[in-house]
Amino acid sequence: MQPVTPRGFRDVLFDEAREREAVTSAIAAAFSAWGYEPVETPVAEEYRTLEAGSGGDLEQTAFRFFDLDGSLLALRPEMTVPIARVVASRLAGSPGPHRIRYCAPVFREHASLRGQAREFTQVGVELVGARGAAADTEVVLLLIDALEASGLKEFTVGIGTAEVLRALLARAGGTAEWQAAAIFAAQSRNLVELDRLASREDLAPELSRALREVPRLRGAREALERCVELAGTCGCAGALDNLSETWTTLEALGRAGRMQLDFGIMRSFAYYTGLQIEAYSPGLGLPLAGGGRYDEVLSTFDRPAPAAGFALGLERLMIALAEQDASPALEPLDAVLGGEGPADVFRAAARLRAAGWRVRIACDVTGAALVREADAGSAAEALEASGDVIARIDRAGEPAGALGDPLPSPPRLSWAARGGEGS
Repeated sequence: MQPVTPRGFRDVLFDEAREREAVTSAIAAAFSAWGYEPVETPVAEEYRTLEAGSGGDLEQTAFRFFDLDGSLLALRPEMTVPIARVVASRLAGSPGPHRIRYCAPVFREHASLRGQAREFTQVGVELVGARGAAADTEVVLLLIDALEASGLKEFTVGIGTAEVLRALLARAGGTAEWQAAAIFAAQSRNLVELDRLASREDLAPELSRALREVPRLRGAREALERCVELAGTCGCAGALDNLSETWTTLEALGRAGRMQLDFGIMRSFAYYTGLQIEAYSPGLGLPLAGGGRYDEVLSTFDRPAPAAGFALGLERLMIALAEQDASPALEPLDAVLGGEGPADVFRAAARLRAAGWRVRIACDVTGAALVREADAGSAAEALEASGDVIARIDRAGEPAGALGDPLPSPPRLSWAARGGEGS
């Protein structure tokens, strides 16, 4: 048979895999600098756990299967609910706040005709057990730090809040159908439909105006002030207290230049309870990252606790980095090391690696064949080991002098560009 990769999945090879590794390592280091600790969870969870934590919206997206015991399991479609399960169970007796980071594949089913990926990698954090503007600010700053650590040059982080729409809808009242329609219009950013719903005859003029205008507000301090004004006329300006304090702190830290207030962000009204964040890169039509405050999720597992976080999509980030010519520079292969005696070759390779070289072994390969292997691997050097001597090989396949002792630092120019000459 001819093996194939399943639909919606893909293999990641060599240079691309190294680029992803470099980016995730840089982001992990940024998270670690804030004191966030890594957590790994099973790729499969009890379906009922995921369903409860996500509000039941899994029917069309979850990979479901029964194990041999008859339990219904699902591949995790995102990381927040698995992390919430860990906190509610494994960390139930530990005092918070818990600062958690992760890098993990997630899985979402799609109909075959849609041609979408079914496996993604998410890199993110969860801050569990801390509430208020300071905690929200921490999460926003972590997202900025992660994007900067990745090497991305141009990006914007949009922040909003679910609290203001929640407060306006509570004031507006109306039927359950009207409320559901208004929430759906806001989440889908269907402003035309939201305008129609806001024209309800019995709706107070100030509420109608706020429902029309608030989702269109974006910008800096002036957008916040206008939102406070609109909400204030409806008696719910307090819904913006946390966001106002967060924005003021970001301004004081000089980070507002990376930010945009966007009151049209509405990721999930049922899920998010306060801060909502998204990150964008110019030219990329989808958010790089998303998240916010979700204070009710752990209540599902009988361990109520405030929580906030975000997930950064690695695949989208890699596209954005490539578009900005900011993909990570990969360390070259310093040498292909050959020689007729395997023990001599392995011993010499260990010495070179101890000196910081990246070395690929080519036992029983010498001369011109060794040069061809160095060229094929884009190695900076072709080297040959004989006894305790490590010799450079020129382009003709002849010895061109010993490296000497102590060994030199690893080369950083291509061997081909130097014509096989020593550094």
